[in-house]
Amino acid sequence: MSLGAALFLGFLVVQRLSELVLARRNTRRLLAQGAREVAPEHYKLIVALHAAWLGALALFGHDAAVQPGWLAVFVVLQGVRLWILGSLGRRWTTRIIVLDEPLVARGPYRFVKHPNYALVVAEIAVAPLVLGLVWVAVIFSILNAGVLAIRIRAEDDALKSLRAS
Repeated sequence: MSLGAALFLGFLVVQRLSELVLARRNTRRLLAQGAREVAPEHYKLIVALHAAWLGALALFGHDAAVQPGWLAVFVVLQGVRLWILGSLGRRWTTRIIVLDEPLVARGPYRFVKHPNYALVVAEIAVAPLVLGLVWVAVIFSILNAGVLAIRIRAEDDALKSLRAS
């Protein structure tokens, strides 16, 4: 295993696991405040996609040389990730949790309707490119587009019902 690939893959795994811990904590807190989960049936598909993506990166990229240009793009994306997490604060989760409060309208949410999904689209493509895995970027970008079509439709429907009430 190349050191660069090992460090990059280790970062991705630790980041994703940390996000799951944060999301679980935020979800519990929001539900305790009276929020409700909407359209949970596709969540397992999201988890499976991300696990398979990480698995493909590890399996096929463990001995790859890190591509510095793509790594720089990935680092910039992590700045965007922090901006999104900071903007949503305790409302950031990996599930669709609806709270009867105004939507977040600060940070990147002032400019883009779904910045977190845009970020995930970019990461699903860029992380494999860091390891020179163009085909992994293409395949998982296509699969992710299908999953996000389901996810965004469900979230938009949930938010419409929130605005109507």
